[in-house]
Amino acid sequence: MLSPLMQLVETENTKNDVPDFQVGDRIEVHQKILDGAKERIQIFEGDVISRNHGGARETMTVRRLVQGEGVERIFAIHSPRIAKIVVKKAGMVRRAKLYYLRDRVGKATKIRDDVQRQTQIDANLKTAAETAAKAAQVAAAAATAAGGESKSAAKKRARKEAEAAKKK
Repeated sequence: MLSPLMQLVETENTKNDVPDFQVGDRIEVHQKILDGAKERIQIFEGDVISRNHGGARETMTVRRLVQGEGVERIFAIHSPRIAKIVVKKAGMVRRAKLYYLRDRVGKATKIRDDVQRQTQIDANLKTAAETAAKAAQVAAAAATAAGGESKSAAKKRARKEAEAAKKK
């Protein structure tokens, strides 16, 4: 049981935009990396093999294969260095921790697909893209109403913003 002060600190430091994902899912973790003076985003895609703790301290272990060698990274889910998490494929597993994948190679590491959750994830992605496209159109209409740019330029910008939203 956490003290009220600890609960206050944890609620301030937790993110609200974390998608619903489980152990066995294939995810992309977009991590902010300092590259000299610039900050860029690096993507780490792999299978979630464990989730630990809870609240602001929650972590996940993501595993992928790089040139036949297994690479695991532990990410703090609510870290400010994590730009976003994208669920690519929902997996169906019967274990809370998938450490047994470390000993397996090739097809033995395959995780079954969870079709029901995958359709829900696809629907959520589609609605998010549609709302972003509508917001871009509204912004373009507001810009043309203000007289800042021509109608065709506003439409081009709205299309570019909608495509960028779909990629996210």
